[in-house]
Amino acid sequence: MRKIIQWVVASADGYVNGPNGEFDWAPLTPEMAEYSDRLHDRMDTFLYGRGVWEMMSGFWPEVPSEPEADEHDREFAKLWLETPKVVISRTLDKADWNTRVISDNLAEEITALKQQPGKDILITGGSGMPASLTALGLIDEYHVAVHPVVLGGGKPLFGKQDRIKLRLVDTQTVDSQVVILHYQPAQQASAS
Repeated sequence: MRKIIQWVVASADGYVNGPNGEFDWAPLTPEMAEYSDRLHDRMDTFLYGRGVWEMMSGFWPEVPSEPEADEHDREFAKLWLETPKVVISRTLDKADWNTRVISDNLAEEITALKQQPGKDILITGGSGMPASLTALGLIDEYHVAVHPVVLGGGKPLFGKQDRIKLRLVDTQTVDSQVVILHYQPAQQASAS
């Protein structure tokens, strides 16, 4: 069965953005990009909530025509445009760029998606939709890049959840300051 992997950056105090929605504190450095690229090699579908979808679809389609875009951004833009995407949203009816919208029966739809043949499914960013999938026990791996900044507020990494027990699988330090924590849900780890 395909896995759902969450790849997200967080502040040291556990937020995915600042109190006013700012996201200027988590640069994509070459070492972060390398880690991200390894996750991209494992997947063939992106999974987004509406907010992250709007941010991604408002940016990546334009990158190929930007003369000042760097090579990594151009390569990711190509990957992003070619890769199937699924958006979970109650407010979107349709989405462009090879994208399917799921608005109802979340558990059933995502379970069916995981059972389809193919590579893994990657969630990048966000907290609301991943929190919903976490509550349903549908995320198989969490890759959290903890940046050395305290934001003092914003959207919490896991949203409002009941207690979740995770098992640390691996850690990696990049750029001599960002710690990437790789977790699995504890019940999945014990079943493996």
